[in-house]
Amino acid sequence: MLDYMLEESTVNQSNVDIYNKYTPYLVAVDCIIFGFIEGEVKLLIIKRVMNPCKGSWSLMGGFVSPEESMDEAANRILYDLTGLKDLYMTQLYTHGDLGRDPGARVISTSYYSLIKIQDIDPDHTMISNARWCPINELPELIFDHSKMVEMALDSLRHEAHRKPIGFELLPPKFTIPQLQSLYEAIYQQKIDKRNFRKSILKMNLLDQLEEKDKENSRKGAWLYCFNEEKYKELLRQGFFFNIPV
Repeated sequence: MLDYMLEESTVNQSNVDIYNKYTPYLVAVDCIIFGFIEGEVKLLIIKRVMNPCKGSWSLMGGFVSPEESMDEAANRILYDLTGLKDLYMTQLYTHGDLGRDPGARVISTSYYSLIKIQDIDPDHTMISNARWCPINELPELIFDHSKMVEMALDSLRHEAHRKPIGFELLPPKFTIPQLQSLYEAIYQQKIDKRNFRKSILKMNLLDQLEEKDKENSRKGAWLYCFNEEKYKELLRQGFFFNIPV
């Protein structure tokens, strides 16, 4: 029995020695936050208040606390910046290039999130020195954040083509022209108006409301809302979402 205890103790000590052989690294998350307003997809960026690169534009990020998972850290950062919970969020990629952060060896996992800009209190983002910037007018971002944004846009375009995630960027009530404008902004190309309307209505995912948006035309355009329950039911039946882009 004593020999077994000694052997187990030796194995455990050996495991500790293995861990001690390696240098600890910092683990972080960075959040790519997309919104849509005024016909443009925009990115929420912040003015960095600490070194390195103090005063430069950056994605919102932070280090993972010992008691947090990666997802929990990303949700915390999103909440701190926007004041919102239960947002659409997808883990994107883990970035570990040597020297990616001049301050220390930091391995960061990026997430992208889709937000209804109208839901955010502007004063909340002002506290964090944040602003919405059109994706076609982004300033230079620190570290490898521009690469993160490019990867997130590629993923967004791929996912939006086969899943109705675009509705995460729209207010609860929207018109067909507003919906088309969203997809044109995501894909950076014009979409045939008649074909888009026919295709989107044929999916039977939208409920037409008894009200019109009269801000953009005298006649007004019917307002719709996305029926998530109907989408889930159709999905179980083998439905395939496809945007004509």
